[in-house]
Amino acid sequence: MIYLLIGLILLSALLLLANRFVTANPAALARGLRILAGVFLLGLAAVFALTGRVILAIPLLGLGLSVLGFAGLSRLGRGYNPKKASGQRSRVRTAMVEMELDHDTGAMSGTVLVGGHQGRELDDLGEPELEQFWQETAQDGQSRQLVEAYLDRRLADWREHFQPDGTDRQGSAPGPGPMTDEEAYQILGLSSEAGDAEIRAAHRRLMMRVHPDQGGSGFLAAKINEAKDTLLRRH
Repeated sequence: MIYLLIGLILLSALLLLANRFVTANPAALARGLRILAGVFLLGLAAVFALTGRVILAIPLLGLGLSVLGFAGLSRLGRGYNPKKASGQRSRVRTAMVEMELDHDTGAMSGTVLVGGHQGRELDDLGEPELEQFWQETAQDGQSRQLVEAYLDRRLADWREHFQPDGTDRQGSAPGPGPMTDEEAYQILGLSSEAGDAEIRAAHRRLMMRVHPDQGGSGFLAAKINEAKDTLLRRH
C-alpha cells in the first residue's frame, strides 16, 4: 500500500512538471520545481506518518518545509542527525585528578583530587605548582599520564624543565578494574540514552582530538577506545 501511495505522488508530480515545462520560463520553472520537490517531500512524510514510521516522517517534513521556504522549521530535517550538540565535554577520572576535554576546542581542564593542591583547578596552578603535582602523580601511573596530556597542551617545553622528585613509583598503584557504563558515557560526553550511532560518532570526533598521531595522548586515546568498546558490547 505504501508503495502505491508513493507511486501516485510521483505520477502526479511528473504530470504537473510536464505541463509546467511546456509553458514556463526558466525562472518560473525553477520555482515550480522547488515547489514540486517540497510538496513531494511533504507527501512522502505524510505517507510515512500514516504508516507509523514517524522517525522517518519528521526529517522529511522538516526538509520539505525548508525547500518550500520555511527556513525557520528546517531544523526538523536535521533532527535525526547523530551529530554532537555544541558544548559537549568528556570527563576522565583517575585516583588523583579529574580531567575534562572540550569537544569543540580540544581544550583540557582538570581538578586535583588528592595531594598538596587538592580541590584546585589545574588552570589556576603556576608552573612550579604544576611541577610539584606532576611529581606527586608518580604514585599512580594513570594519573601521571593524564596530567602529562594536560601539560603537553599547556606547556610545550615542560619535559625539558620538570624534574622527578627522586621517589618515582609510576605504575605501582593497582588498576581500577573494568570500566563501568557510567564512566564510558562520561568519557565520550554522552547521556545514557545515546545509541550506537551517537557512540561511534563521539568516538570518531574525540579520536581526531587526542590520537597520538595528531599530537594527542596515548592514554586518552586508549580510554576513549575502551569507552566505545564497553558501550557497544552492551547495545
